[in-house]
Amino acid sequence: MFVLIFLALLGSVYAYSGWRLLPYLPSPAHWAAASVLLLLLLLLPLLLFRLRSRPHLAWAADPLAWIAYLSMGFFTVCSTLLAVRDLGGLLLGLVHPIGTGLDARIDLATFVLALAVTGYGFYQARRTPAVHRVEIPIENLPTALAGLRIVQISDLHVGPTIKGAFVERIVARIRDLQPDLIVFTGDLADGAVEQLAPHTAALARLTAPLGLYFCTGNHEYYSDLERWTAQARRLGFDVLINEARQIEYRGTLIALAGATDFSAGELVPGHASDPAGALAASDGADVRILLAHQPRSVEAAAAAGCHLQLSGHTHGGQFVPWKYAVLLQQPFIAGLHKVRDTWIYVHRGTGYWGPPLRLGAPSEIALLTLRRASDGARPV
Repeated sequence: MFVLIFLALLGSVYAYSGWRLLPYLPSPAHWAAASVLLLLLLLLPLLLFRLRSRPHLAWAADPLAWIAYLSMGFFTVCSTLLAVRDLGGLLLGLVHPIGTGLDARIDLATFVLALAVTGYGFYQARRTPAVHRVEIPIENLPTALAGLRIVQISDLHVGPTIKGAFVERIVARIRDLQPDLIVFTGDLADGAVEQLAPHTAALARLTAPLGLYFCTGNHEYYSDLERWTAQARRLGFDVLINEARQIEYRGTLIALAGATDFSAGELVPGHASDPAGALAASDGADVRILLAHQPRSVEAAAAAGCHLQLSGHTHGGQFVPWKYAVLLQQPFIAGLHKVRDTWIYVHRGTGYWGPPLRLGAPSEIALLTLRRASDGARPV
């Protein structure tokens, strides 16, 4: 069902762009060739899934992934701009008809703009993520915990287009921050451990005085859960499966819990997400922090008395128009929000998924600093 829905959406994107742009090709023969090319690009993602399941053909998967994902990003941007252009042209035509020559030039300008926007989105996706600094004001926070610095990374998605060099740059930037605590809120990689583990190796160089912690995202369940959680442990992360750790810090107690992904119970028996269970042993802690991949876990976290939930999953929407579809499933897209007495920070993602494209949702490394609410700290 997912594949059918995915192909239907992607097919509509390619069909609309093709319908609008193919008439400008010089002859019907060129139309036919371009139509076949669009069909091949549409079916390429399915071919990639097949190649990855055959080790002797895996060498072809990455080059084809670049072609598939770049074309997917470009045609999504192109169809969006063409739809805006067509709607605007329709409304303008009601007032003053547009001549054929001008109409064609506007189409050409839209096509060129789509290329430029896709190029900018590619740069935003592939650059080293910027550090996003956020202060989180917590009521009755002990003075000893004020100033505690947490680095959050999320949704790295090591895979066909994200490799070791990209991860190396992220690790170097995090090491410069010297945080007290590092957390990873799911979706480490997309693919087989034997192929991608070397590209995650740089994460083993991360250190923090209070430790490194990891909760599962939905993609851990798509790519062999047990092997990827074992790899996370080899990299130095404490993997939290609906459980908590008590961390002593300057005479205070931090309860750091990790819930499995919101949808985990549908994929692996016994892994149903349980924020309340994860936080059950946190009584007496001075601050209770929950790692939960999807923001929609926040209602359960608030009911369990959590002070702060750290989530990812949304990628901040990653790019238009999918950015606004996220709100159909999640309560928040990105940033710091409050649900009753619980703060939630939704990370925009350190990598990306699918097209190497980010528009209006820059990738990030989040540096979160706890403050006493009475000190007047404001969310950023």
